[in-house]
Amino acid sequence: MQLSSHDLSRVIEMAWEDRTPFEAIEDQFGLSESALIRLMRHNLKPASFRLWRQRVSARVTKHSKLRPASVSRGYCPTQYKHR
Repeated sequence: MQLSSHDLSRVIEMAWEDRTPFEAIEDQFGLSESALIRLMRHNLKPASFRLWRQRVSARVTKHSKLRPASVSRGYCPTQYKHR
């Protein structure tokens, strides 16, 4: 699958966000968790990739089925600030 540079940037941004589950990325861009890991490995520096893997491995919010009921959306209320 070829992503535009804009879509690639958005996928990487979503992958870094704690509250955006892998399922949301798959629904929007058609990338499974394993495909996303390959994409991140290919597009991040090795140290950044290791940091990302460590970060998402410890987050239950990255999997919809493991999320607590209190996490009902894919972003933090203060993430998108309106001026």
